[in-house]
Amino acid sequence: MTPNCLLIAGEKSGEEHTLSFFGELREKLPQVHYWGVGGNQLEAQGLELLYHLNDFSSMGFIEVVKKIPYYINAQKRILAEVKKRGTKVAILVDFQDFNLRLARALKKMNVEVLYYVAPQAWAWRAGRAKVLARTVHTLFTIIPFEKRWFNERGVQNVMSITHPILKHYKKDLDKIPKRTFEKKVVKILLLPGSRRMEIVNLMDSFLDAIKRLKNETVLTIEVGIVCADSVPPSLFEQFKLEEKYIKKFELVEGLLWADFALACSGTVTLTAALFQVPTVVAYKTSIVSEFVFVTVVKYFGHISLANIVFEETIFPEIKQNELDGVSLMLKIKAWLTNESEFNFVQEKLKLTESKLAIDNENVPSYLASVIEKCVVNG
Repeated sequence: MTPNCLLIAGEKSGEEHTLSFFGELREKLPQVHYWGVGGNQLEAQGLELLYHLNDFSSMGFIEVVKKIPYYINAQKRILAEVKKRGTKVAILVDFQDFNLRLARALKKMNVEVLYYVAPQAWAWRAGRAKVLARTVHTLFTIIPFEKRWFNERGVQNVMSITHPILKHYKKDLDKIPKRTFEKKVVKILLLPGSRRMEIVNLMDSFLDAIKRLKNETVLTIEVGIVCADSVPPSLFEQFKLEEKYIKKFELVEGLLWADFALACSGTVTLTAALFQVPTVVAYKTSIVSEFVFVTVVKYFGHISLANIVFEETIFPEIKQNELDGVSLMLKIKAWLTNESEFNFVQEKLKLTESKLAIDNENVPSYLASVIEKCVVNG
């Protein structure tokens, strides 16, 4: 059988994490074939797609529940392929609910599991640490405090690594412009997300905030947006962006252009922090999902990854019923009118890179050594 490795990157952020090591990993082990779940970029780099991440990802409790039959069938198909291909090793990237169940099944099939990007068990369902302790060969953590947290709960083989977004964007960071308090033109970037429901839930509030900000200030307001390729263009067309004179950008281009951003919660908030763009974070999901989150999950900490990494509120977070155009506008306006607030966030954001970096690590080499032992020598 062809030496092979299963790889699961079921969301866009997972694909971005994987891109930080995949190219170099393939160079080190060109004889190994990779297959599983990913997106267009991973496919272009040689991953055989059993499923595309566009069909795999979901958001919110209701949407996840609706897709449970799909996920069950997908796991059955993946496990059948594991048996058929004689797969001995798997890289599971984030996507915790699906991947943790898959990890348990793979362990029973004597497949070594490399779990890249630890689930946020410190926020809720701490028992997942025990599952990881029983099922994974190595757990990779990307938030500074996580290695200690998982070690204390029985996960022995934990590797703390530089956050993948720092690796991915390192070459662009020397282009970050100097952002000053006094300005005549204010450039605001909209980052509504990479999932359909994020965009549906947030875009109206984002656009209302821009409209109100234009009415509240004498400054010239320019607006840009990043339209994720994981979402059909038709979804954005309904908001008539061209008529509102909103420029379209790729993510790096937009973050280097922007003075401020309005963003969905998630990895993109940490990317904005890395590019030192003051950002207001928005989160909105269904009433049922909110009820589950409050009563079952019982997590009341920060929702944006930037604030989680800093372990303090750097970016304002506006959630659920509090989210509207007025609340978003007022947060941006505070940075425009209060120099001390503007300077505070700017100085904090300059520390982002140092918080994400880990010295003397080589993830591709480590992955290659484990995979080689499993599929080439084992």
